Amino acid sequence: MRIGELAAVVGVTTRTVRHYHHQGLLPEPERRPNGYRDYTLRHAVVLARIRRLTELGLGLAEVRDVLAEDAGKDLVEVLGELDEDLARQEAALRERRARLRALLETEGGLPAEGPVSPQLAALFRDMAHVVSDSPMAAKDREVLALIETTGSPEDRERLIGIMGGALAAPGGVERALAAYALLDDLVDAAPDDPRVDEAARALADCLPRELLPEAWGDIDHDDSFLRAFYADFAPAQAEAIRRTLHILTESNGDGP
Repeated sequence: MRIGELAAVVGVTTRTVRHYHHQGLLPEPERRPNGYRDYTLRHAVVLARIRRLTELGLGLAEVRDVLAEDAGKDLVEVLGELDEDLARQEAALRERRARLRALLETEGGLPAEGPVSPQLAALFRDMAHVVSDSPMAAKDREVLALIETTGSPEDRERLIGIMGGALAAPGGVERALAAYALLDDLVDAAPDDPRVDEAARALADCLPRELLPEAWGDIDHDDSFLRAFYADFAPAQAEAIRRTLHILTESNGDGP
């Protein structure tokens, strides 16, 4: 048989046959005087077994173990391990589907920053009611989504609780509106603009002190993440945020 005939008999492509040759799974046949490979029934038997094993989900390295005479694992052991792995994947898929259902059933629909947790989506809806057209508010939402993604479940719950409480507190919405408006106005300002200090104090008045890390003094204020964070804002806005952090640090008694 020629390679095309072998592939057609087993139901694979000629490219697949060549790949199995390259991987050492299917022995190379002898060549005829005209240079064409001469495949035998034995090649078809082996190729069909490889196809059956891969359709079960075995990787090529596992197929090689099954085919090798001195593999150290028999087929039953390999298939048992595959079954356990598929069970883990099945459980993971069920969990992912449950999360997707929760997102799809989120009241009010998914926010633009989604997918996020239903709790953060609810916080975003509260924020959208008061600052829907603020560019700085949009950045704030992006940062909150980043923190939720990278933080531990405990940190995420704590963050959402603190921010939600700040908005729900008396005057919380008004303070947020004022801070966002002042920061938005700094988009074309210089870092030494007098309004920078006003915006910093307004922002510090919005942020609960509990948001600061417990070991604030151990944080490198010039680390790569903070540099990237500040670079995402206009210079005057970044300066206002720096001053905000200093104000909050000093108010906690940890500042210089």
